[in-house]
Amino acid sequence: MKKYVYFFGAGKAEGKTAMKKLLGGKGANLAEMTNIGIPVPAGFTISTEACIHYYDNDENHPEGLDEQIEINMKKLEEVSGKQFGNSEKPLLVSVRSGAVISMPGMMDTVLNLGLNKETLKGLAKETENERFANDSYRRFIQMFGNVVLGIDSSEFEKLIEQKKEALNIELDTEINADELMKLCDDFKALIKEKTDLDFPEDPKKQLEMSINAVFDSWNNKRAITYRNLNNIPHDLGTGVNVQMMVFGNMGTNSGTGVAFTRNPSTGENKFYGEYLLNAQGEDVVAGIRTPHPITDLEKQMPEMYNQLESVRDKLEKHYKDMQDLEFTIENKELFLLQTRTGKRTSIAAVNIAVDMVSEQLIDKKTAITRVSPEQVDNLLHPMIDPNEDIEIAAKGLPASPGAAVGKVVFNSDEAEKKGKDKEKVVLVRLETSPEDIGGMASAQGILTARGGMTSHAAVVGRGMGKPCIVGCSEISIDEDKEEFSIKGKIVRKGDYITLNGNTGDVILGQTKLVQPKLTGNFEKLIEWADDVRTLGVRANADTPGDSEVALKFGAEGIGLCRTEHMFFAEDRLPVVRQMILADDKESRQKALDKLMPMQESDFRGIFEVMKGLPVTVRLLDPPLHEFLPSTDEGIEKAADSLGIELGKLKNKVESLREFNPMLGHRGCRLGITFPEIYKMQVRAIFEAACELISKNIDVRPEVMIPLVGHVNELRKTKAELIAVAEKIIKKKNVDLDYKVGTMIEIPRACLTADKIAEEADFFSFGTNDLTQMTFGFSRDDIAKFLPFYLEENILDKDPFMAIDQEGVGALMKIAVTAGRKVKPDLKIGICGEHGGEPTSVDFCYKIGLDYVSCSPYRVPVARLSAAQSAINSEKEESFSEKKVNV
Repeated sequence: MKKYVYFFGAGKAEGKTAMKKLLGGKGANLAEMTNIGIPVPAGFTISTEACIHYYDNDENHPEGLDEQIEINMKKLEEVSGKQFGNSEKPLLVSVRSGAVISMPGMMDTVLNLGLNKETLKGLAKETENERFANDSYRRFIQMFGNVVLGIDSSEFEKLIEQKKEALNIELDTEINADELMKLCDDFKALIKEKTDLDFPEDPKKQLEMSINAVFDSWNNKRAITYRNLNNIPHDLGTGVNVQMMVFGNMGTNSGTGVAFTRNPSTGENKFYGEYLLNAQGEDVVAGIRTPHPITDLEKQMPEMYNQLESVRDKLEKHYKDMQDLEFTIENKELFLLQTRTGKRTSIAAVNIAVDMVSEQLIDKKTAITRVSPEQVDNLLHPMIDPNEDIEIAAKGLPASPGAAVGKVVFNSDEAEKKGKDKEKVVLVRLETSPEDIGGMASAQGILTARGGMTSHAAVVGRGMGKPCIVGCSEISIDEDKEEFSIKGKIVRKGDYITLNGNTGDVILGQTKLVQPKLTGNFEKLIEWADDVRTLGVRANADTPGDSEVALKFGAEGIGLCRTEHMFFAEDRLPVVRQMILADDKESRQKALDKLMPMQESDFRGIFEVMKGLPVTVRLLDPPLHEFLPSTDEGIEKAADSLGIELGKLKNKVESLREFNPMLGHRGCRLGITFPEIYKMQVRAIFEAACELISKNIDVRPEVMIPLVGHVNELRKTKAELIAVAEKIIKKKNVDLDYKVGTMIEIPRACLTADKIAEEADFFSFGTNDLTQMTFGFSRDDIAKFLPFYLEENILDKDPFMAIDQEGVGALMKIAVTAGRKVKPDLKIGICGEHGGEPTSVDFCYKIGLDYVSCSPYRVPVARLSAAQSAINSEKEESFSEKKVNV
């Protein structure tokens, strides 16, 4: 018969920490604490496998479970010296959940189980405290009614308040034994009224129903939401822990509390927590009474405090991590009810990891794995104060992390103007375009009703380090009235809103923000990560300023410099438009000649900042219509500034319009049909590089040709560009090492990577477009249906946020294998927005890429993720070797 139940008690247990997947975190730790001699009330754990079977078989228990529960209840009776359902020495138990991955407060608990009218007499007699017994019964009926029978707890609280009002008292603790018994009868009447069921008096029935209720709580709404928010799988199930009750509400010699072995907010190595005397566990967390700081216990019960300090020290040395523990003191006897790895703030995570290395509890590699990439990301951006009470008005896609507060504006020019006046604004748009760049730079944050995780707003927002929420379809924008509505509420220009770019939450009004505080410990941890990782980390940067930020955060080069972003500067856009509107090659060349020194200046600035680190410059990629206005107002304004006929400009805008511009006249297709554009850019790159080389400044340019789908596109474009480059190098009489490669962003390029590798010095995966073309999803329109896909589990993640390893990833593997078959030393990286996402970084490491490239503000995230991938790979190899040896 399959084993489903595991006992712990009397100093030994059938489980241990390593059995966490089977027993859940709580059950595994209760067993472990028992085995290392920490006082734990005896009990048993029902495995997660039983829960999984319960859901897979129409909520029926697996064969043998009920018999094993009965056997282990007998063991519990033997260890405790009490009997379940006995009226003389009744055994009472708690029934608690215990997930594999900690989900604090998300599932259900029942305390004092086993009480009925008969066992109540035994408890009162044994404790010589009738009020305590009746209060325990009251608590049990209330908790059972709520957790097991589904009655809202407020219904019971109303009856308590009515009772106190009738007795003219203020505190629950002032209700005497007789009145508590009457209250129990009132609770039972409420249960009958709400469910048409009698409160079960049979302890065995109470236990069966409570175990099922804990199983059911695995899929309650709050648990599902928590798992979705924290990327916890839904098929793990929960363990159920049945444990002998100990009571903290037996008088002033008893109490209960929650503590952390270190400060969870700062990481300081000081005992931290709260407790209450004469209370049960829920009193501490429910806020009904104000708890005392744990240090006060040293004065009130010094012996108990010293024992707790000893347990704290023992737990930290054993688990080698900060612990979150629950304890109860029953008549001056200490019991531990739980320990688990403590939740902590981002700064605490860093401080604890580094401090534990100096304390020789853990090594540097372990410290690196103790801080999540998400925590690093949080440390780089302002956050909403966790103590703020907020109400979420709408939710979009969290495109760029951090928090922003500001007045709503709907126009980029206005955002720019107010920004210059030091006024904090949030730019709200249907969607952004390159013309919004000035307003985006001036705004505190950006909110769009349309777009996906790789839309213009998302990409630019991440690059700037601006909090950004896109695809917020819950808001309806009226740009003429300069207002938007959310569920009937109107938000006008000048009203304050708050954006949480980490979660996608839109909050009405002003919310208090807290600024990140980077410490020496943070720098130390990231340096340790650099010593471990083998995957390079570059940044996507388009200006000298971006490049400086990238270097500050530890980038080892630029993996993507998007030249089109340079074209949108105020002094350049008119010249770009002259080039686009030119009727012949000669006129187009005149405009390009004006642009050339501007581009040369850009590249010179970037090369100087990067000081000999590689700089990958992508030649012009977007279709030309993106540089022209799209609205009638914008067209009129542009025609006037350019001094051309309005009709001519309208006709040009119309002629360039495409049904599907992402698959249209862009990238290398543009360079092939208008070679003078790419030649101008290459001239600018190599004029700048050669000038700096002549001044003994090291430069390593890498020219990247975008959107290649056929080797002939690369062959033709590369030949023309090399001719220009070599001519300049020869003229300047310098030695310049450079590379010419391509973005791999079309599925056909992946499938024919062996042929393309013959012409390319490097590959760089453009995973934004590769995802778009592999799925057939428009990255700008995916927000219309993505929430439904995620909700219905059609997709488990947004493929524009994390690489789709099964589909897009399969194409990437093909390209890596085929490319390196032709050129074993072919350098391959990734420059899509996935380059800073932890699971995508791990995937890139596993398939053998040389580097990832991401926005400057995500560089530390990528550095840590790359180190964790290397460490996890070492562990997997070590495990495999052990299995072989076995």
